[in-house]
This record gives sequence, C-alpha cells and structure tokens, in this order.
Amino acid sequence: MTEPLKQQLFTGERALFKARDLDIIHSTFADGESPLKESANITLTHSYFKWKYPMWYSRNLKLRDCTLYDMARAGIWYTSDISMTDCIIEAPKTFRRTTGIILDNVSLPNAEETLWHCRDIKMKKVHAKGNYFAMNCENVEISDFELIGNYSFDGARNVVIENARMLSKDSFWNAENVVVRNSFISGEYIGWNSKNVKFVNCIIESLQGFCYMENVVLEDCTLINTNLAFEYSTVDATVNSVIDSIKNPIAGKITAEEIREIIFDDPERSDRSDTEINIIRR
Repeated sequence: MTEPLKQQLFTGERALFKARDLDIIHSTFADGESPLKESANITLTHSYFKWKYPMWYSRNLKLRDCTLYDMARAGIWYTSDISMTDCIIEAPKTFRRTTGIILDNVSLPNAEETLWHCRDIKMKKVHAKGNYFAMNCENVEISDFELIGNYSFDGARNVVIENARMLSKDSFWNAENVVVRNSFISGEYIGWNSKNVKFVNCIIESLQGFCYMENVVLEDCTLINTNLAFEYSTVDATVNSVIDSIKNPIAGKITAEEIREIIFDDPERSDRSDTEINIIRR
C-alpha cells in the first residue's frame, strides 16, 4: 500500500473513483456521490461517509470504527468481499446484490430494505431495526443478533441463526433451509410458504404461525400466545409448553404439554390419520 491518507476531506462526485490499495484513516467523505465506486483493496479506519452510494462495484474493503450517516443511503451495492467491524450504519438500503459480507459488532438503527439479494454473509453482534431485512439472501450465518423489524428473511436460503432476539412479524416467509437455535422470536404468521425450517430450543410467539410449510421442525421449543398453528403444513414439533390451538395440519407429529383447541374443519381433508398428536403432561 501507498502512504496512508490521514484526516482528509473528500468532496465531489467519484472523489476516489477506481482507487486501489489505499489505507484511509480519520477521513470524511462529504457531499458527492459514489466516492469509492469501482475501488479495490481499501482499508478504512475511523472514517465517515455522509453522502449517497459510497461503495458500489467495489472489491476487498475492510472498515473498522467507521460510520455511514443517514444520507449515505444505498451505500454498498454490487460489491464483493467487504468486512465491517465496530461500525454504525445509519443509512437505509445498505447492501444490495453484494457477495462476501462480514459484519462484527455493527449497529443498523435504520435498516429498512437492507441486505437484499446478497450471498455469503457472516454476522456477529449485529443490532438492526427496519423492515424487510435480508430479503432473498443466501448462505447466511448469524450469531448474537437483535432485530426489530417485520418481514425479515423473506425468500432467504441456507440460513443459520443462533442466540437471536427478533421482534419480527411475518419472518421467514418463502424461505428454504433455515435453522434457528436458542432464540426468541415474537411476531405473527411466522414461516408461511417455507420449506425445511427448523427451530431448536426457541421461545416463539406467533398468531397463526407455521402455516403452509413443508417440513417445519420445532425441537424443544416453547410456544407462547400461539394459536391456529400449522395449518396445511407437514410438521414435526416437540413443544415444552401449552399450544393455544392448532388447525388443519396436513401430516406429521405434534407433541405438547397441552393443546387447548384442535381444529379440523376442512371438509376436503377429513382423514386425520397422517397427523399424530400427543399430550405429555409434566
């Protein structure tokens, strides 16, 4: 790398267009779109982005203690191999069609429409608030995650989440190959139209959750305030609590401490023999 750029103020459109092999420290990217467009092999430390589209079509970026302010929106699109540590991303719509993302101790207080159509993502100690988080993402590993925002992980594929707290209505719709462990999820209509979704040792609250799902598995989970669950789903559920009600499961096995109401009211599915229901009182 060349001599570090320290305490610089970059202004104007494409201020460092196609920059290569730079170490940027204590610098600010002020007014001017696309300052690092088409850049590669850039390290940024204690630096700040204040305008739109800062890192498009870039490769191999490493950011530490950096901030993307609100107007740095749509900031990282069509980029590959980017890591961000101890950063704040205030801007919405960050990460679109980006591959190879590592986020460690990152705060996203305005994460509307963030992480769309991205692949190969690792996140640890990430706090996000915003709707439609991680839509259509693939190959995602997440731990120590907090999310406040509805419609998360819609259409996601190959996702593993551990130690999460999610306040998220309609999460995991249209998803495939998802495992969630040791987590708390509160939201309506969880998982509709999804395939191969597994929850292990989770606490879940959901109105009419787990419906229209193929191969939904709940292993040692607690369901609170959950009713009309599992409609038109194939299910294998071991629940360490009461379930308020289940409705029209297609097939599988449901074991719980108590099920307060079991509803089979579809006249076209009068054969209930494919669904085994067990009550185990502790």
